[in-house]
Amino acid sequence: MEVNSTAFVSPLANAQYAVPSSSLFVDRILQQVNFWTISLTLLLVAITYDQWSYKFQKHGIVGPAWKTPFIGPFMESMRPDFKKYQAKWNSGELSCVSVFHKFVIIASTRDTARKIFNSPAYVKPCVVDAAYKLLRPTNWVFMDGKEHVDYRKGLNGLFTRQALEIYLPGQEEVYDKYFKEFVRISKEEGKPKAFMPVFRELMCAVSCRTFVGHYMSEKIVKRIAHDYYLITAALELVNFPIILPFTKSWYGKKAADMVLDEFAKCSAKAKVRMAAGGDVTCIMDAWIKQMQDSARYNERVARGEQVDTSEKPPQLLREFTDWEIAQTIFTFLFASQDATSSACTWLFQLMADRPEWLAKVREENLRLRGGDRNVRFSMDLLESMSATRAVVKETLRYRPPVIMVPYLVKKDFPVTPGFTAKKGQMIIPTVWPAAHDPEAYPDPDSFDPERWISGTADQQVKNWLVFGTGPHYCLGQTYAQLNLIGMLGKASMFLDWEHFPTEKSEEIEVFATIFPQDHCELVFTDRPE
Repeated sequence: MEVNSTAFVSPLANAQYAVPSSSLFVDRILQQVNFWTISLTLLLVAITYDQWSYKFQKHGIVGPAWKTPFIGPFMESMRPDFKKYQAKWNSGELSCVSVFHKFVIIASTRDTARKIFNSPAYVKPCVVDAAYKLLRPTNWVFMDGKEHVDYRKGLNGLFTRQALEIYLPGQEEVYDKYFKEFVRISKEEGKPKAFMPVFRELMCAVSCRTFVGHYMSEKIVKRIAHDYYLITAALELVNFPIILPFTKSWYGKKAADMVLDEFAKCSAKAKVRMAAGGDVTCIMDAWIKQMQDSARYNERVARGEQVDTSEKPPQLLREFTDWEIAQTIFTFLFASQDATSSACTWLFQLMADRPEWLAKVREENLRLRGGDRNVRFSMDLLESMSATRAVVKETLRYRPPVIMVPYLVKKDFPVTPGFTAKKGQMIIPTVWPAAHDPEAYPDPDSFDPERWISGTADQQVKNWLVFGTGPHYCLGQTYAQLNLIGMLGKASMFLDWEHFPTEKSEEIEVFATIFPQDHCELVFTDRPE
């Protein structure tokens, strides 16, 4: 019997029932792969990793449940909201955010802040990412350990009582000029003006005169005062991490390059003048004289001379290059400019709004000068001003210019029993909560200078973090306070001013330091003798 071969067909041979081999399956998948599917897959993997990394680092401390992929709260940080900072501080001892690649831990309590300030084995100042590019990575403020201690020792002599008195004439010279400028501006405006930018220029001029004397022209001082705003903007806590053309960091870098170049020129001039026996009139003079005195002493010892110990300089320094000196002076400007501009702005606003305290400051300054307002600054005079000092101290407590100080974690740091900060993370001790602690400062949200006269405010040393603490505390804290005492006392005798409050006068703007949001609307007039 003949069998038809087509009558029996195995189901396995029918394509309808075919089971694809693994190679066919892979081929089919590969046919669907293109640029967009690869990109989407990589993006989803990156987002997943970014969220997982944030969750892992967060490890139970307070913070957003999720972060905006990659950038975190970058956009809202472009316009910092002080009330959101307060919410962070109030949320717990430690809280966090993650911006771009940086995980940031915020420490809110006094004791935790102090622990960070006093843990150089675990942390070092980092300011912000852009700071290394603007201030330069070789800058002394980024040094660590013994290297930092040795460098700092050489700078301590620039801020002794004797040294600070040498700088007073230059500071007062600037105030004489700018107080007249305040009156001129008010006359020309014919209406209230936001004086915060003018105060920034004033404080930049005072700093430059104190740091580099008359080696810098007034034209250059004005240019630095104007451009320093760009440097401040580039050094905000949250900024784009890469310097791209026409970004804040790019403009800030250009301004920083200019300032460093000008300071280097000043250093070269100062070396020539001090070598010729010139008098010390500014910080740069004092530092360079220490270097040159050290060099002469070392040369005599090297020649085998018997040099009396009384002729040995207090600190033997090596000779620093003009560029090294420029970098160091730039850090002094960085530390003083925004902080004193903030304090100056609040002082003028607070005194206008509290005329009873302005009257006390005025009376004290005239009385201590024997009724002659033209008596010039001296350390004895400034140190004897109890009421003026109380107003300055209370302003710094009530509105501390620097509210947070970023540090970089060098190695795993057990911040609390339940949380360890990891190497490479940023950790930020906060100043504001300690300065507004009701146990240390009763009714802390009230401006009350009396607490520094008859109260116990001076005893609250653990809460006084306005200038930091630990190995990186502010070298110029005495200089800064005496500078503000002198400024306010002199202004009280030579000027009258009126504040025109707006709905934003008591609201706080965060721009590196803090200012009134309306930038302090004032009118100045001359005060007759």
